[in-house]
This record gives sequence, structure tokens and C-alpha cells, in this order.
Amino acid sequence: MNIFKQLWVSIFSPKDIASFQNQGIGKTILYVFFISLIAFLPSAYYFGTMIVDGIDAMHETVSEDLPAFEIKNGTLTTEEDEPFSLNKNGYQIFVDGTGALTPEKVAAEADEAVALLKSDLVFVSGGNVQSSPYSVLEGDNQEISTWLDSVESVLPIIIPLLLLILYLFTASGIFIKVTIIATFGLFFKNALGRPLSYRHLWRISAYSITLATIFFTIMDAFQAIVPFASIISWFVTLMMLYLSIKETSANKMGN
Repeated sequence: MNIFKQLWVSIFSPKDIASFQNQGIGKTILYVFFISLIAFLPSAYYFGTMIVDGIDAMHETVSEDLPAFEIKNGTLTTEEDEPFSLNKNGYQIFVDGTGALTPEKVAAEADEAVALLKSDLVFVSGGNVQSSPYSVLEGDNQEISTWLDSVESVLPIIIPLLLLILYLFTASGIFIKVTIIATFGLFFKNALGRPLSYRHLWRISAYSITLATIFFTIMDAFQAIVPFASIISWFVTLMMLYLSIKETSANKMGN
């Protein structure tokens, strides 16, 4: 069975998931990387869009529309007594040297925003917040505009590298989740009296995450908020694991 058919049947068929218990571990690991990629796609899209659109918005306005500011030793200073706000091409742009704004407050103010805060550069897209200190960013309006121009020229290199790093973090998290789920499988197999070893349970667990992963990937793609998302994800996955282990009664154990 190819990986795409495995993905399909793993959404609804505990019996098929149970049948994967004896397949090669390499194929199971490949499947975890595959499902990790699917789960990562919405975040990759919004992250890439956030960076490109955010830098474009900043580049167009930083030298002309924003109040005079300077970033020095990781801190932004302005002559303004209160935060400055400007709407540009659908993006809300903030400049705040007072310390009144935080990344959380910026996200609460606008779904799409770029903010130069007292000690952080903040991007917000679809409610997702990315902030970083001014570790490599210093200068006044004109110097920052020149710096942004150079950053735009290397975005085709920077964004894929950042996405690769973020994908590896996503995959690592899913591998850890599968390992934890397989540990729960030890309790289920004892309760059900199934002669499964941990290696069988790890393989079954790798496919048991499919339904919850696909559902929340779709929700992320539409930026839909699901109450108690983490609890629902773990509950659905553990139920699929339990039902899959229950289906192993008619299966011959193997290596």
C-alpha cells in the first residue's frame, strides 16, 4: 500500500491501521515525516506570507510615513509620547518607543500587523505572532530602509531555510507525540490482552495520529479556532489507537 492510500485509510479505518504493525520501520518513519509535512503546510504558507508582506509594508513606509526613530543597543527610541499607528495596504503598522505596547497587545489590535516596539520587531498574520529582538537591526529611518532593501533581496534564500528549520521542529514534535502515544498503547494492549511489543505499538501510533492531524490541519488552513484543541487532538488519537489495538486480535504477530 502506497503512502497516500495509507494516509486515506488511516483517517477512518482502525483495522487498516492495525495491519501496519509489521511493516518496515523505515516506511513508518517516512510516513511520520509525510504527515508532519501536511500538518506544517498551513503554518508555512502563513509564515512565508507574513514575512514577505510585512517587510514590503515596512519598506514602503519606514522612510516616509513613520515618525523619526532610532534603534541602538537593542532599544528603539522616538520623540513621540505615545504609540504611533498607521494602516498601510491592509497592514497596521506600529511604532512604540514608550514600552506601552507588547506583542500580545499588537495581535489584539490587528490581525495583520508589523510593529517596531521598544525592544522587539513583531509580525502578526492571521493572529499568529512572531517577535524577535533587535539583535541585528540598528540605525535610524533611512538606515533601516536600506537594511530592509537588502533583506528583500535575500528573502528567496532566507525563507526556505527558515521554513526548513520550522518543519524540522514540527516533525520532531510529532515524533515525540507518537512515542508518547505508543507508551499509552502499552496500557491498552495489556487491558485488551494483545501480544504486542512496543515496536508494534509505535507503528500503530504513527498512523493513529492521522485523523486528528488532518482535521486540525484543515482548521489551521481556514484559521478556525477550535476550543480545547489539544484535549480533542489527544482524545481522538488515543481512541484511534485503542480501536486499532483492538483490531489486532485477528492479526498474526510478527517482527
